[in-house]
Amino acid sequence: MANKRIDEPTGTETVGHEWDGIEELDTPMPRWWLWTLYLTIIWGVVYVILYPAWPLVNKATEGVLGWSSRGELAEEMSVVDQERATVREELARIPIERLPENSELFAQAVAGGRSAFQVHCSQCHGSGAAGSQTLGYPNLNDDDWLWGGDLKAIEYTLVNGIRAPGVDYTRTSVMPPFEGVFEPAQIDGLVNHVLSLSGKGASSGTGAQLYQDNCSVCHGTAGEGNRELGAPRLNDAIWLYGSSREQVRAQILTPKMGRMPHWSERLDPVTIKMLSAYVWSLGGGEEFVEVVEDPTVEVDEEP
Repeated sequence: MANKRIDEPTGTETVGHEWDGIEELDTPMPRWWLWTLYLTIIWGVVYVILYPAWPLVNKATEGVLGWSSRGELAEEMSVVDQERATVREELARIPIERLPENSELFAQAVAGGRSAFQVHCSQCHGSGAAGSQTLGYPNLNDDDWLWGGDLKAIEYTLVNGIRAPGVDYTRTSVMPPFEGVFEPAQIDGLVNHVLSLSGKGASSGTGAQLYQDNCSVCHGTAGEGNRELGAPRLNDAIWLYGSSREQVRAQILTPKMGRMPHWSERLDPVTIKMLSAYVWSLGGGEEFVEVVEDPTVEVDEEP
């Protein structure tokens, strides 16, 4: 039986238990603590009534306010979608070559294109668009373009792809393999001449002549390239497949020719326009120059 007594030093009643001469005081809780406990209980009851709380079989109790975190997220996303719809409508109306004239709209296009790039393009070109010489994916940060670097040319490339099968207007260029065509010594001379165009080696008469006879029709007499044919420049420091002697030799003997899918069936025109703006903004974008036909020049339509 409990033997309760009043503790003389504290004036507090004991609970009546004793272990080895040690007794426990029955000290009451502080008033502020009790009121806090009661308030948390009341708050919990009110919360259960007002907000979703108890999970049921198919859903939780909804609460009298009808609020839910999912509903709030849906409302916020709806506002964002409306804002995006306005931007997309403006992007759909403006010609892509005039997009830089509207700095605010252009900035929004670049931001959207950056997101689309990470989803659709970074797997090949890299998250920073630096490409890969090992895999033959071009660097999009430089100013070296095979088919042109203005906004309209970039958009055309994205829409139609590069060597995309089944696409009538895809970008296409073909370099013939020279394996077995020339003697090894001739190939060495040709490699030397190609490297000399960018200051990486010394040319030879044999290599220079082979180049003029077989390569200059596409790459130009000085290695300046030809965008109409998609033939790359050879007189700069930018190389798609590498600039070592072995890499240049391999490209001459058995050329690599990469592909890029056409995005017109996978992405909508506005997303392609945003992607074009992002790629153009990376540092190598060129100004669009409209070609005006001379009305004084008569065109003979007869073959």
